[in-house]
Amino acid sequence: MRRMPRAFGRAIVGVGISVVALFLVIRSVDVAAAWETLKGADAQWVALLVVFVCADILLRAVRWKVLLAPVARVPFGTTLASLLVGYLANNILPARLGEIVRSVDLGERTGLSRSMILGTIVVERVVDTVVVVAIASIAILVLSVRGVVASAVLVGLALSALLVVAIAAGIAAHRLPGGRRLGAYLRRWPRVRVILIRLRDGLSIATDARAMAAAVALSIASWSCTVFAFAAAAQAVGVEPTMGQAALLAAGTNLATAIPAAPGYVGTFELAAVTIAASVGIAKEDALAFAILLHVTTLLITSVGGAVAFALGQRRRARRASVSVDDNGARTAPAAAAVPPPAADEVVARTKGA
Repeated sequence: MRRMPRAFGRAIVGVGISVVALFLVIRSVDVAAAWETLKGADAQWVALLVVFVCADILLRAVRWKVLLAPVARVPFGTTLASLLVGYLANNILPARLGEIVRSVDLGERTGLSRSMILGTIVVERVVDTVVVVAIASIAILVLSVRGVVASAVLVGLALSALLVVAIAAGIAAHRLPGGRRLGAYLRRWPRVRVILIRLRDGLSIATDARAMAAAVALSIASWSCTVFAFAAAAQAVGVEPTMGQAALLAAGTNLATAIPAAPGYVGTFELAAVTIAASVGIAKEDALAFAILLHVTTLLITSVGGAVAFALGQRRRARRASVSVDDNGARTAPAAAAVPPPAADEVVARTKGA
């Protein structure tokens, strides 16, 4: 009962921030002019935008598969489906609950510990943040940007450092002063202790040099697709941004999604795009036009993909839960051959200490 009011309160705060962000955009931009610009978008550039957005999503699914590899072997199609379900949840739920949703969805699809899966997502988020902050930092240096945009990137740098330290502490918690005492205390709640151990197993992928190197490389590749997507969206409405400007827009708008907002980051995304574009000499009306184009395209692709993945997953689970009827008309559980459990070479979970 206590969780609902808190969740509702966070949702209200997020919606309020989005309303304020939209108000600031409307007050500072000629929305009618932006709409006219958007209506004249070039279809060929829009098609290229769709290609880059899809490539970005596919690369992120590969990255999650790579991050899971040290603790579990999960097929690419499974990680892609759960990732899309998580994106759909982020589009309709507040407070980035999609990250929790996709950990639950992947757990149901594979039988893996949800706590362990959540640990891999935490590492993924940290890798993503470090890479995007690095891109933003390079961009502001190349473009000589100052003011609020540069300050926001500095905050992102500090946040990245804190996240790295937090993961290191989570992995080595049992070795820190007081770790043994805490472990002994947690034995009173075996279930909580098991959850924390499995969460640590997920976080421990950060110690796998090969997996982390691959994750960083894939993050750079996926963010390159995001940069190209911004460039394509801008070109579609007649703006020719430099790669530095597109990179700063891609990184800055993503950092803005860390701010609590309404589902789908409505308002905060557009305000960040307009503010960053103005700092590098792009007209606000043009910036709003290509920001809306990119945002709507991304929301449509992830929502449709997430809905399809969710529907197919539910159908598969329904088949597993269904009962069969034998020759005598008796209702029996499904045969093991009809619904095979995850194969050892497909899903191999590590549950140390559990």
